[in-house]
Amino acid sequence: MAYYSKLGALPPKRHIQFRRPDGKLYSEEVFGTEGFVGPTSTLYHIHPPTQVYGWKPLYSVQAEYVEMDIMRMRHVKSAAMRPSGDPVTGRVVLFGNADVEMAVCVPKDPMGYHFKNATGDECIFIHHGSGTVHTTFGTLPFRRKDYILIPKGVTYRMVFDAPKAGEESPRFLVMESVNGSHIGPPPRYISKQTSQFLEHAPYCERDLRLPELPLTCDERGEFEVRIKSRGMVHSYTYTYHPLDVVGWDGCYYPYIFNIDDFSPIVGKHHMPPPIHQTFEAHNFVICSFCPRPLDFHPQAIVVPYNHSNLDSDEVLYYVEGNYKARRGIESASLTLHPQGIPHGPHPGTVEASIGATHTNELAVMCDTFRPLFPTKAALAIDDQAYPRSWEDAPAKPAPAGGAAKAADTW
Repeated sequence: MAYYSKLGALPPKRHIQFRRPDGKLYSEEVFGTEGFVGPTSTLYHIHPPTQVYGWKPLYSVQAEYVEMDIMRMRHVKSAAMRPSGDPVTGRVVLFGNADVEMAVCVPKDPMGYHFKNATGDECIFIHHGSGTVHTTFGTLPFRRKDYILIPKGVTYRMVFDAPKAGEESPRFLVMESVNGSHIGPPPRYISKQTSQFLEHAPYCERDLRLPELPLTCDERGEFEVRIKSRGMVHSYTYTYHPLDVVGWDGCYYPYIFNIDDFSPIVGKHHMPPPIHQTFEAHNFVICSFCPRPLDFHPQAIVVPYNHSNLDSDEVLYYVEGNYKARRGIESASLTLHPQGIPHGPHPGTVEASIGATHTNELAVMCDTFRPLFPTKAALAIDDQAYPRSWEDAPAKPAPAGGAAKAADTW
């Protein structure tokens, strides 16, 4: 993360004696990256974090990609996915490559264990549902439209609240770095001298929600922690609760950012997707397309121009709003537009958008700098007709001053 924080009890200096009420030492853990030269936090455990037994492999999580020799536009309708598994086992990878995996989860069961991703960072976007992520760094209450950033190695358990009458069942999108890189704010938003968010950034420190109390669980027993590493999920058993940290400080921790707190950058003419960028890692970026005023030149064309992004594959996850500029699109749809094929508005939508003053669309985009491939699960819910949806068809004009039809759908 970009800046220093702390929570709980800490000694006045690092690496000195820090004793429990019974006189025994707390167990210090330096929790860091890049061989001790990257972002680091220091945690203080009641028990040594090395005391585990019963390690065994459980199941493979190696994504199997198909149609790797086929390049076409795709529309995957994940709204059809039925509840299955828990917030970890229920994740279904739909697209991925050597840098990032994109999965959708519609959990059915609670997590009866804690989980640690030792492969990479996770960016979880909550489409529906609310609850709490219990982590070694404290609790993170979450709600609809939250991005939950969980760095590599953080132990956590995700607990959803029971949906109230009329509420949708829990559903979330996961973008996971699988190349060892870390997901964070774009460097151009951050001061090189102070790590402070700069004035032109579309969000800042005040928008972030950090771990909070309660922090410490001091229990004895048998506690399962599942660790994702080497293409497998492994099971380990602790003789004490894994969230036994009494305090921590540093610059490496989980946090939450709600997409509604993103402040869109607007312009006189239509602006490219980098203005929507929210996070990045090595070889991929994550963008937030939010409701905003549209371009204000008197002759502006407010939908995206046709474009060939020659270095990127583009996946959009549609959250809410009006998607009529893309035929057949619905909430929880994912579209994939591969590098090498020009794409843009559907026929008729350019003319229909003229005069619109705002867009109400909300979507999450992941752009990758290597080709993305689908899984069998993606093919099972793939709209085969989507590549032909750019064929000419009449479109009704937008009412004067009205909302554009998916004006930011790149």
